[in-house]
Amino acid sequence: MEKFWHKLGSFTFHRSQSDDKSRSISNTDIGALTIQATTIAWFRKLLGYSPSSSKVYVTALTHRSIVHDQAEPEDSNQRLEFLGDAVLDLIISEHLYTCFPDSDEGKLSSNRAKIVNRKSLAGFARKISLSEHLLIGESADKNKIRSSESTLADAFEALIGAIYLDMGLAEAKNFILRHVINHVDLKKLDAVENNYKSRLIEYTQSRQLSPPVYTVISEEGAEHEKLFTVEVSCEGKPLGWGRAGRKKDAEQSAAKEALTTLETDSC
Repeated sequence: MEKFWHKLGSFTFHRSQSDDKSRSISNTDIGALTIQATTIAWFRKLLGYSPSSSKVYVTALTHRSIVHDQAEPEDSNQRLEFLGDAVLDLIISEHLYTCFPDSDEGKLSSNRAKIVNRKSLAGFARKISLSEHLLIGESADKNKIRSSESTLADAFEALIGAIYLDMGLAEAKNFILRHVINHVDLKKLDAVENNYKSRLIEYTQSRQLSPPVYTVISEEGAEHEKLFTVEVSCEGKPLGWGRAGRKKDAEQSAAKEALTTLETDSC
């Protein structure tokens, strides 16, 4: 274990002068990172075991604003976020499948989306004080990217991806149980209907229509401040559009507009 923390200590997080808890560096500082003792202690407490890989955890904390203009996406947490998203979906899906044996696919999808949406994941990230340990580019940090829902949600999924790569599915599942599922009231969750994508799927299935298709119409802004415009269509007919900083949220907005359109047309 000491060997791991010694290796981890070779990565550097520069403190922000305005906030002793902040970690922000300029793009030119990549490759000479040093982690603070507080982050090492945080890792020890959070994970509860000795990781076998140090770099993957540092990568999980690295926001894309650090490397977005250096063509080195492997050094940011974007790839780990992609992996962690899949692992999280798997574990949550399995848990819901077991807890709600009478629920159909549409209901299970709806409940899963309520747990893994950006707002919920950002909330889980705040519970473990993840924002205090993120590595953020200087300009992005000044724009309060560190505390944004998108940044926190992505980093939380990236951390899950790092745990999966380092320790396997069992440890990733344990982490998700402790820091996600144990904080969710499943009975209350099941009673709330707010997932527009799932409701749109249910609508099309009930009318024997093809599944909705989501298409990214445009991407605007810098890499770390993207704004996606998404169109949803069914059987070639556009039904709604949505814009948001994450494709998932843009899809939700598009699905919401589509449902409004369909419900209006059916009146």
